[in-house]
Amino acid sequence: MVETDNILTVDKLTKHFKDFTLQNVSFQLPRGYVMGFIGPNGSGKSTTIKLILNLLHKDRGQIKVFGLDNLDHELAIKDRLAFVLDENHYYEELSIRDMARIVASFYKHWEPQTFEKCLKDFELNPKQKIKKLSKGMKMKFSLAVALSHGAELLIMDEPTAGLDPMVRSELLEILTALIQDERKSVFFSTHITSDLDKIADFVTFIHHGELVLSAPKDDILEKYGIIKGSNDLFDEESRSLFVGIKTNKFGFEGLVRDRERAQRCYKERAIVERPTLEDIMLYTVRGEQHV
Repeated sequence: MVETDNILTVDKLTKHFKDFTLQNVSFQLPRGYVMGFIGPNGSGKSTTIKLILNLLHKDRGQIKVFGLDNLDHELAIKDRLAFVLDENHYYEELSIRDMARIVASFYKHWEPQTFEKCLKDFELNPKQKIKKLSKGMKMKFSLAVALSHGAELLIMDEPTAGLDPMVRSELLEILTALIQDERKSVFFSTHITSDLDKIADFVTFIHHGELVLSAPKDDILEKYGIIKGSNDLFDEESRSLFVGIKTNKFGFEGLVRDRERAQRCYKERAIVERPTLEDIMLYTVRGEQHV
């Protein structure tokens, strides 16, 4: 089989719907890293994941997982990856152990001892029925399954939505430990960008079905900037610097793609700050606002 340094490659991915188009989306996730996949609701995140998993048919583009075409080698790929969706569909009346027996039959490599260790580490009772599990416990069960069949790529769609902060933090620690061997990668789709501030190495941002950016997280946060100043500093010439801006009678605050250029432009007349991923997403989506 073909191996590659990129565990996931998406190239010019396009899918047309009646009222929405995912258009020419491209990004690469190297082996051994976490990629955050962000964008507002309706931006195309779940569509992209379904296309990667071949749950939808693409109109154009190419998807490679482990260097293999996701259509030509679908079964081989799915044996080596795991996906954790916002809502997992398990047989509610079965116990954790009985459900695991069914899931194990779908994979060539299942490690019962690893599953037992995960149950203990995640404090999951194997006799408990699926319907009695909280959302956080279901998420842990899905992670236990992923770890027990040696998944090299974990694809997650809004895994922390609706979880309390303690459970979210616990799950992020599990994911951080997962990639320590530098052979596994995590593709983490979410609108909770604070989770990605903690664990993401790369960030891909889509909006209205189009790619806004895809780059190492630290490079993005180093390049972009938040500028705050009085309204007399905001004119037509400086307007072109901004991705998005918010103004009121007291002054303006906005996001720029080139923090160094903005610093040269404003010198010491405005405050220049490092943004968060949430700042970058919100200002890009909202554009220019007058409050």
